[in-house]
Amino acid sequence: MQGTKGSELLLELDVSKVDHIVEKGQDKRVEMYSAFADPFKRPSVAKSDLAETLRKAEITDVFVVGLAGDYCVKYTAIDAQKEGFKTWVVGDATRAVDSSAMKEVHKEYEKVGVTVIAKDDAQVQRVKEQVQRTQDQGAKDASKAGESVLD
Repeated sequence: MQGTKGSELLLELDVSKVDHIVEKGQDKRVEMYSAFADPFKRPSVAKSDLAETLRKAEITDVFVVGLAGDYCVKYTAIDAQKEGFKTWVVGDATRAVDSSAMKEVHKEYEKVGVTVIAKDDAQVQRVKEQVQRTQDQGAKDASKAGESVLD
């Protein structure tokens, strides 16, 4: 809930590496489980700028984790897939309000093409490797910038 301790970003999260924060549920008229849009389709009452932000950044794959697997994670994953992103739900980094609902959630994922993976799967490893390459390149670029200033 907005304004509560539970809505705060984790202290362990290095926010210097966060490019964009999407605040969902800002329209008091409607519940918004998905980070993309409200559940209403015709007409939609509220949409975030998440899909546009991801496209501008040339993002192709979306990895969804968190609470609650049977609500926010579910609707965000389904909407990401419908927006054209290859969507992965990291199952062991997700918890449901009602764990008995997850069998049905997984069936819904299968229908729309969302893939459930584990945190140690190859897809997550590729993301970690890409992050490391980006960090390494950033360090090299910073080092070169320092050299040219000193030269």
